[in-house]
Amino acid sequence: MARELPHPEVTTLSLDTVLAALADPVRREIIAQLSQGHDDQACIAFELPVSKSTSTHHFRVLREAGLITQRYAGTAILNTLRRQDVDTRFPGLLGAVIDAECLARDRSATEPRTGDA
Repeated sequence: MARELPHPEVTTLSLDTVLAALADPVRREIIAQLSQGHDDQACIAFELPVSKSTSTHHFRVLREAGLITQRYAGTAILNTLRRQDVDTRFPGLLGAVIDAECLARDRSATEPRTGDA
């Protein structure tokens, strides 16, 4: 029997829970990466500045908030953004967060690092 992870129904998504999940920059990075068309991406494919156990925690928070779905494929867990579900419940929220995260990422990539000549 295939293992399944619990996911909240669209009608039960809580704005407070979604916003709390999106408050963390690592989780916003995961959401931004998934929004770039990388559905069904394994957790190990993400280059995150945290340990494996902390990464697992971040993915669980996103799943429990209803922002991503996770499914087993062998021993890997594949992640997909629940964009349509979140947009149905909170129109425009996820798009605004993704746009802001991508803009912040672009800005930090072009800013000179301290100490560079």
